Amino acid sequence: MLIREILAVKGSTEIYSAKPDETIADVVKRMVQHNIGSLVVLDKAVMMGYITERDVMRGMAAKGCSLAEIKVSEIMDKEPFVCAPEDSVDYARDVMTKNRISHLVVMDGEKLIGVISLHDIAKASLKYAHYENELLKRYIKHWPE
Repeated sequence: MLIREILAVKGSTEIYSAKPDETIADVVKRMVQHNIGSLVVLDKAVMMGYITERDVMRGMAAKGCSLAEIKVSEIMDKEPFVCAPEDSVDYARDVMTKNRISHLVVMDGEKLIGVISLHDIAKASLKYAHYENELLKRYIKHWPE
């Protein structure tokens, strides 16, 4: 299974984002509003980084100040892990597991096309397993005697 198939199963093409000069308070509100745990950081449609709930917690712990005093650019991951639409799901899962991350940015060359999570991978893998199971059942049902 390929990453492009995960994006197809996911369905939503909306990419939630933040700007580098926004405050963490703004970012947290947006994450809560959309029930998401991360945002792509964009400046004039160019990806500058990525910020997650974990980054927010680390930033608060390190800086010891209010969410309204911390800018996204201060705590975002400036070199997030990425994958391509033609990468395998196994590759993406390995990157996530080895680096203890739950999201990957999907880039087609220089173009940002989406974000996938471990949840997206699990959901698509389960759907694919059900599909394979149905194929096997049909095959067995029509097995010559």
